[in-house]
Amino acid sequence: MMLFPPTGLEYVATSAKGLVNKITLMDLRHEQDLSDTEKLIAFISSSIDILCVGIGWDRQFDEICQMLNRVPNNIPLVVGGYKATEKVEELFKRCPTINIIVRGEGEETIKEILKGNPLKDILGISYRENDKIAHNPNRPLPDVDTLGAPDRTLRRNEYSFALNGIKIADISFDSVLSARGCPFNCKFCTFSLNPLGQKRNYTARSVNSVVNEIQSLKAQVIILSDDDFFADPKRAEKICDLIIERKIKKRFMAQARLDIAKYPTLLEKMVKAGFKALLIGIESPHDWILKQLNKGFNQEAIRKYFKVLIKYPIFYNGYFIYGNIGETEKEMLYIGQFAKEIGVDSIACNKLRIEKFSALRELAEKTPGYHVSERGELYSDNYSHAALKKIGRRIKFSFYTPSRYLKILWKNIFVIKFFSFKEIAFFLSASPRLFLSVITREISRGRLGDSLKRTFIKNR
Repeated sequence: MMLFPPTGLEYVATSAKGLVNKITLMDLRHEQDLSDTEKLIAFISSSIDILCVGIGWDRQFDEICQMLNRVPNNIPLVVGGYKATEKVEELFKRCPTINIIVRGEGEETIKEILKGNPLKDILGISYRENDKIAHNPNRPLPDVDTLGAPDRTLRRNEYSFALNGIKIADISFDSVLSARGCPFNCKFCTFSLNPLGQKRNYTARSVNSVVNEIQSLKAQVIILSDDDFFADPKRAEKICDLIIERKIKKRFMAQARLDIAKYPTLLEKMVKAGFKALLIGIESPHDWILKQLNKGFNQEAIRKYFKVLIKYPIFYNGYFIYGNIGETEKEMLYIGQFAKEIGVDSIACNKLRIEKFSALRELAEKTPGYHVSERGELYSDNYSHAALKKIGRRIKFSFYTPSRYLKILWKNIFVIKFFSFKEIAFFLSASPRLFLSVITREISRGRLGDSLKRTFIKNR
């Protein structure tokens, strides 16, 4: 959907200010001309003295490596990001053009690189030295209050509501990171660990600094991109109080744990402050899986919490994981029905991943018939990647019926009032093009008939 900016890369680019003459920050999702490799390499060759690339995910990893190998040898190439940290050895092997890989958080590291400090003295990097790879010690994780907000004037594009490349609402989006780390220890989650296995302890910015940043933004919709914005409920309440006090009129989205339902005063203030959507990790309807994942609650608690949550005019998106170790197809397919039962408005389902330092890796490796791919994807003798993909589509189509889409539209317009009437009119005018693009996409993937049948007839 490309709603939000690459905040991590923007933090690093901001740290580079004052140490170079000019910074060009490119989000290749939005660079239509430069997303062509030939044009991108030509631009780099003619205009760039040092190139810094952030790799956050596995997606298009092979294509990224191919592009990096086209970078001219005379241009220093520095690579960082979550996936780069995890795949240090592989990247150096596959991409002889890479000079330095920044491991972990890069705001302080990039400063020392650009100052020209001896590489051997820079913590948190791996680099080429006499045809060998040197790995310096890890850099201690900085206090987030020492990091300034990202400089949004470096952006070359606006972030708006688009699907399939079609702008469907005249609304701008931005993200604010108010804290880093997470105080919880869900076994499936590796975001609270960096790819080096370091635990990112929960550390929060001051309330004033967060609200000051929010107030300075032009975007109408802000996502608080913390792992859990409500990890400290009292702090979250103070942020809401200050937003209300300053009469800041914006729409907010945030990630949360289910136990936010235990704080009705906070929920009331959130509604008044403009919180419109919560992204909640439910993960599974099954107690034995919730215990395996160390979620800290069971199905009964989920049902109890949602009875409270649905009383508030907030849109709830539930995250679920399927393909867990020992999970049957029947148990996976119950996700869609369970989501309807508890009152979730939308769902996002992902296959279980076993990353390098996952607490579930040992269990996966010891369980007969289960395998972990090089990319961390869990599959089994009974459920291959292809089989899990089909199950995921069945879960999706069992939940997203035509009536579900109408409920989503109704709630966003009349209940939580996410969209203004002007924005609704814009959406309606863009709907025919959006519908056509979806049809075209499904035809190109050879699954139009299957999608129509699953949506309107029977989900099998």
